[in-house]
Amino acid sequence: MMPPLGALRFFEAAARLESFSRAADELNVTHAAVSHQIRQLEEWFGRPLFLRQTRGVKLAPHAEQLADTLTVSFTRISAEADLLKLRTKSEITVACIPSIATRWLIPALGNFLSLHADITVRVVYAMAEQRLRETGCDVLITLGADTSEGVTSERLFSRVNRPVASPRYLERKGRLVSDRDISNADLLHDEKVSHWQQWFRQAGLSDIHADRGPVFQDFNLLATAAIAGHGVALCPVEVCRREIENGDLVVLSSISVLDEESYFLISKEARSKSAAVFCNWFQKLVGIEPSA
Repeated sequence: MMPPLGALRFFEAAARLESFSRAADELNVTHAAVSHQIRQLEEWFGRPLFLRQTRGVKLAPHAEQLADTLTVSFTRISAEADLLKLRTKSEITVACIPSIATRWLIPALGNFLSLHADITVRVVYAMAEQRLRETGCDVLITLGADTSEGVTSERLFSRVNRPVASPRYLERKGRLVSDRDISNADLLHDEKVSHWQQWFRQAGLSDIHADRGPVFQDFNLLATAAIAGHGVALCPVEVCRREIENGDLVVLSSISVLDEESYFLISKEARSKSAAVFCNWFQKLVGIEPSA
């Protein structure tokens, strides 16, 4: 017949630490809880397991072998549990530029975790055109391919930028039908004004100067300003696909810039099984058939 297993855990801690109070701290319970469990165990054995002294307790000689056996057993159980946990759960770190993280990765991450509860995902920020080796991560989602040896870069979508504005801005300013109308609108810039200047050249409006309107250091700030109705922004339409589909942003022209650039999903050629699972999931999320 087995003694109460829960009480054995309390006994082992008290015996090893030679203190009911220290055992209570380790087990995150009260001193009274430890005393109660020890009394329960002593009643089961029909003899005291500790010698109560003025200052604390001392393990009874006849209980020393039991305490040693329990310490060895609990240590082995803990070690085996840790090994099993490592074998059944893995962790990957994904570095992602903010624009993709906030619009694609983070909103859908709960779906991935529900499908793959055995994989822990750590998400960190990446910079545009950063290399996988620089991040030290398992997966990198960024602007531009990584041509480093031993690395695979899979294209997600184009960086094609077109003018967009929110319906509330268009209600206030009126319909921006022509490219000339757009040139007279309130311009919003992502880091620099050269992209708008390039767009004006593409539209045959080289006489227009783009050096007006606020400049935002981060694309997420730019997109927030556009959605809030502060003006017209050049945005990558694939990154903002959902805002456009939901009607939060309206594409104002088919003329585009940065057509030659793209966003990529980057990982090691010899990637882990968990990293491969994540990459396949993310490709499906953005509407791409995963590679073999």
